[in-house]
Amino acid sequence: MWTLLRTFSWQELRHHPWRSAAAVVAVMLGVALAFAVQLINSSALDEFAQAVRSVNGQPDLEVRAMQGALDEALYTPLATHPQVRQASPVLELTAMARSASGGTATPLRVLGADALVLPGMAPALMPRPWDGSQRFALFEPATVFLNAAAFQALGLPTQAAQPAPTLVLQAGSQSHVVRVAGSVAAGGSALAVMDLGAAQDLFGRGGALSRIDLRLQPGTDRSAFAQALRSQPWWPAHAMAVQPGDAAERISLLSRAYRVNLTVLALVALFTGAFLVFSVLALSVAQRAPQFALLAVLGATPGQRLALVLLESGLLGLAGSVAGIALGTLLAQAALHLLGGDLGGGYFAGVQPALRWSTATALLYGSLGLVAALAGGWWPARNAQALPPAQTLKGLGQAASAPNRATAGLALLAAATLLALAPPIAGVPVAAYLSVGLLLVGGMALLPWAVALLLRLLHPLAASRALPLLALERARRMRGSAAIAIGGVVASLSLAVALTVMVASFRGSVMQWLDAVLPAPLYLRSSLQVAGGDAALLPATLAQDVARLSGVQRVEPLRASPVQLDPARPALTLLARPLGSDPAQRLPLVDAALPVPPGRVGIYISEAVVDLYGLQPGMDWPALSRSFRAPGQEGKAQAAPFSIAGVWRDYARQSGAVALDQADYERLTGDARPTDLALWPQPGTDSAALRQAIEALAPGVEDGTPRLEFVSADAIRARSLHIFDRSFAVTYWLQAVAIGIGLFGVAASFGAQVLARRKEFGLLAHLGLTRRQILAVVAAEGAAWTGVGTAAGLLLGLAVSVVLVHVVNPQSFHWTMDLRVPLGRLLALCAAVVLAGTVTAWVAGRAAAGRDAVLAVKEDW
Repeated sequence: MWTLLRTFSWQELRHHPWRSAAAVVAVMLGVALAFAVQLINSSALDEFAQAVRSVNGQPDLEVRAMQGALDEALYTPLATHPQVRQASPVLELTAMARSASGGTATPLRVLGADALVLPGMAPALMPRPWDGSQRFALFEPATVFLNAAAFQALGLPTQAAQPAPTLVLQAGSQSHVVRVAGSVAAGGSALAVMDLGAAQDLFGRGGALSRIDLRLQPGTDRSAFAQALRSQPWWPAHAMAVQPGDAAERISLLSRAYRVNLTVLALVALFTGAFLVFSVLALSVAQRAPQFALLAVLGATPGQRLALVLLESGLLGLAGSVAGIALGTLLAQAALHLLGGDLGGGYFAGVQPALRWSTATALLYGSLGLVAALAGGWWPARNAQALPPAQTLKGLGQAASAPNRATAGLALLAAATLLALAPPIAGVPVAAYLSVGLLLVGGMALLPWAVALLLRLLHPLAASRALPLLALERARRMRGSAAIAIGGVVASLSLAVALTVMVASFRGSVMQWLDAVLPAPLYLRSSLQVAGGDAALLPATLAQDVARLSGVQRVEPLRASPVQLDPARPALTLLARPLGSDPAQRLPLVDAALPVPPGRVGIYISEAVVDLYGLQPGMDWPALSRSFRAPGQEGKAQAAPFSIAGVWRDYARQSGAVALDQADYERLTGDARPTDLALWPQPGTDSAALRQAIEALAPGVEDGTPRLEFVSADAIRARSLHIFDRSFAVTYWLQAVAIGIGLFGVAASFGAQVLARRKEFGLLAHLGLTRRQILAVVAAEGAAWTGVGTAAGLLLGLAVSVVLVHVVNPQSFHWTMDLRVPLGRLLALCAAVVLAGTVTAWVAGRAAAGRDAVLAVKEDW
């Protein structure tokens, strides 16, 4: 067998290297994209989990509030519980930090912790005072210890200096000066550690905690203990006990849909490569049919012929897989360097992970490329196995194609339709992806039947014209070869059409959604927004102060805050904004809003909340009610029965969002501090003068940096669409690659077929046809075949796009969109493919319609 590979198969590769190279490149791209996505995501997740472990230590449980802070009175019953070995109170804040000597402000995470329990709970957070510092520096007020990332971001020396470096921490409207007295070993993003009591005093958070880390006694069941805590009379209704690994698990869950969809797109590219392998080997087997017949006469069994073609396809897949793994590694390394593991989806912003290469993962994705190539080579191998030696050597092996039935293709399409109606499995639309695959396979299985039907309809139109009739008869009798030739176009064009429609639908829906959620022409927020948390909140009276300025027509405060209701799911976003008497005017509701029952607080949930929490309009939401408590009630939940009055469309928060009226939020929380202000200036108002007047209400920090950031609605729309286009950049690139692969496959197919038809062209020349007429016949065949492939690819792509828009996206990202078909763009794409296929056939025919074609007829004399 290896002797045949070195002689028989090697000669085929030498004569048609570009045809085999196209198949190898297609497999390589599919493997590279899938492997790169997996490497990037696993590296980012590992880095994130490592940072969480470094900062949080290794507690058995973490006690947190659903929203807001915990009362430190909870620490005593937890620390004295007989099943608790150690308890560590933590206050976590965010601030914008800059060196007192100048420099750029950077977001800084500030942890206030009890240094006496840190060595056993989170040793990486234990302060390490510099040489020369006072013995009890870690307990001193306004004293912080930085990690390596903070030293680098702030441009401070990592060794002791005289005088000690000082920082200015900006949190909300307050500025605080702190002294740097040492370092901590924790990795991750910029971090500062200080004494818990000092942090509470510095930031005015007396009696407040962000979390309490618990180390349990050996043998204690964590789940049972957490359940027992919730039954204690002193347990706050808005508190929850979570396991430390839940944070990384939530991020993994949040990014999974985006990651899976990118991987599926890569596997669709791999499917295109598998079909190109099929096309290349099918034409190769057809061209080498006399040679296979001679091998059979010389003693090669049908099984050996089958194995030989499968070995050829396996070698193509192996070469593509090896090259794909290498290319995927390079792509992942470049993406981690340029995007930091962000994948274009915003899930790992700020994380700069190192590449974590996995041999097992490389073998898995490499084997996918090999399997795809073997699957593509199976049918040509079966043809080589079933080839009749005697008839083939007599030149009878290229008989007209047998009538093709559409039963198998229609059955596959019916199965695809049923799968599209199935629910997701563990949050992943597995059945929908299988439906897309069956649609592609079923559509291509119908190609010979579709070719025969169309050519039969066109036959009466060409019956009176010799050249068109000749082209149609050739295509009709060899429709099996035609289906092989245009299969690559159908596979690639259907992918391009489906992605074009999906992206156009999503983009159009996002633009419509932006118009609904951005009614004001101007928005302002804190310049500390990047720091998040309390640092990004505006003064409670700023909205009223701005409304009193001349030139201001209307002002609306907006508040966004996280709410953690389920430890296993990412946090919800609670949006408080004025909704008025008609919420449909303020929110893009999916259906009409329901009336709110008396004594209930009306809320409006996003589509993601419906899917993730199993809620519907008209239902109450007790879990959300428990997350609210009145100020000063020592953790007791305030009676705030929420009634779901409607569902709205939200493309910004995949984990879910809840909207309620601003007045209800302030009444329930006692917190009137907004995160944003929506501003309607009066017509003709000088925008620059208005901004100066507003900035005077909130003076900048000491270095003169403005405390407020102004942005227009148009700028927000432009930035949102830029982020959208960046997120879908890989799909645009994949469309171009798919079309290129398909056209390359058409070129290889036509090139092989016209070279095999030299005798036919020679006979036509002997019968009086000129070279120009022969080329016209070849071009007409190319136009007919590519036209059928384009029509099939267009219809198949539209069918796939319906599944992507109405099934895959709602099941993956938990939002719906309206189907938008960019007809002009699709028609231009189809016309370009038909033109390219016709030109390709004409160019390939020039090589076979010359003098050699005339001389080739003598081979039969």
